[in-house]
Amino acid sequence: MNALRRLNRLAGSRARRPACISAYLCRAQATSSSSSSSSSSASSGGSAKSQVSPTEVRGLAQILRQQKGSLGQPTAVSHPHLIRPQELVPGVELSEFCERRTQLMQNIRAYASSFGEEFNGHKSGCHMLVLGAASKKYMSGKIPYVFRQNSDFYYLTGCLEPDSVLLLTIDDGQNVCSELFIRPKDPHAELWDGPRTGPELAVPLFGLTHAYPLSELDQVLAERTAAMKPHLWFDQKSAELPELVEGMRKVSETEQRPLLPAYTFLEGMRLLKSRAEMDLMRRTCQIASLAFNEVMAETEPGQSEHHLFAGIDFKCRMRNASYLAYPPVVAAGRNATVIHYVSNSQVIQPQELVLMDAGCEYGGYTSDITRTWPASAAFTDAQRTLYEMVHQVQADIIAMVMHPGGETLDQLFEAMCYKLGKYLQEIGLVGKSITGYKELAGQGYRFCPHHVSHYLGMDVHDTPHVPRNTRIVPGMVFTVEPGIYIGEDCGDVPPEFRGIGIRIEDDLLVNEQGQVEVLTAACVKEPRELERLCKADAQ
Repeated sequence: MNALRRLNRLAGSRARRPACISAYLCRAQATSSSSSSSSSSASSGGSAKSQVSPTEVRGLAQILRQQKGSLGQPTAVSHPHLIRPQELVPGVELSEFCERRTQLMQNIRAYASSFGEEFNGHKSGCHMLVLGAASKKYMSGKIPYVFRQNSDFYYLTGCLEPDSVLLLTIDDGQNVCSELFIRPKDPHAELWDGPRTGPELAVPLFGLTHAYPLSELDQVLAERTAAMKPHLWFDQKSAELPELVEGMRKVSETEQRPLLPAYTFLEGMRLLKSRAEMDLMRRTCQIASLAFNEVMAETEPGQSEHHLFAGIDFKCRMRNASYLAYPPVVAAGRNATVIHYVSNSQVIQPQELVLMDAGCEYGGYTSDITRTWPASAAFTDAQRTLYEMVHQVQADIIAMVMHPGGETLDQLFEAMCYKLGKYLQEIGLVGKSITGYKELAGQGYRFCPHHVSHYLGMDVHDTPHVPRNTRIVPGMVFTVEPGIYIGEDCGDVPPEFRGIGIRIEDDLLVNEQGQVEVLTAACVKEPRELERLCKADAQ
């Protein structure tokens, strides 16, 4: 009912507001009046819930369309080409965000309860989690960088507005309350920076219990902590809003409760993708794969690495990706022996290999692909020998996933090092006198000094605090990316192999049935297919 009263005030008096808003308010108020009397207040830690159903949210969106009103982010009404009617953001429905918030607080409470009546020196079954959004960042003066929302905040809210704060509580009765503090409506600011949702419409849009102007955060925090005496969960190190950090420190001092890190709980949830997230990962990987194929086909000597950078960016965006997921590596020739080469400014020469490591972001989820291909559409003998070796190593590693020796990312890495060392020995780049497992693995690591895998999801290096010795289970997405880098100064290697860098990277999903999906399978990598792809465009 609070949300409806605020919407009522926003809409104006009956004499001024259109009939469509009056009719909507009357319907919504009638359906919620019977339940509003039984909902307990958030200040007492009760189970207050949003009084607006998903159906009413869509009705509200229809009203905004008729009014030509705008919210602080795209909706199914304003962007039907990206967001379906049931979705809050591309690919994810409102109900999933609500379930995530509830599950997170239940997980935290269950963890604390496992220690008995007393946890962290206090006897309380109540918990409070505070999470800030990202803030706008500026290149210089008033020139902003492209805004990207904090991944954890987006995961729990679907809200794309900066400088917001989410407050979650769970009480002794396991009632979860979700409250959002957001910038208020401001016609002058919106004239320059675009529409804001405002607290009035945030409750139905995001499925919250309550929403307030950001200026009321300190007051509400004080009220909630005084009433509930909760354990406080707040990640100080990753918070971007200085005022929020200072406010939480004051609450901690006042209540004599430490600020406990919550990232392990959030990363544990984000590690295992839902059905909706799996589909988003399939989509972002498909976009990047097809874009890669086009860029590889169009490559020719004389182009700049920068031109390929522009090509992959353009082709991903033309398939509705928001932007590239990270600064890409576009490295020709010896530049490919620099693992994180991002200058991308050299001219591509005939007979060189081109290594490109790039991915895109779609609906908040990222892809991460690396391909290496011949600029002149044909491998030299030395290039082919090394490429086929790396290609075989990757195939071996993918085949091991979820089988003995491939049940964790670290096991995959260990297997890669050994197999790479063994194959290097077979082609004569490692001496025959080396026979031990550790020695061969050491030789593999010498030529590929990076891990073979990392988790993937909303961030490129997703859930970084989850150990890579965690057992692989359905719902996980991760990369498999063996490589070989032979510097020009590598004197114990035949000259024809020096100055060559090769990496092949694909994104894998273990789906609900336990099957391993190569999400980037559409991106060409088989050596003869690569040559055909490049030659076809040249002709």
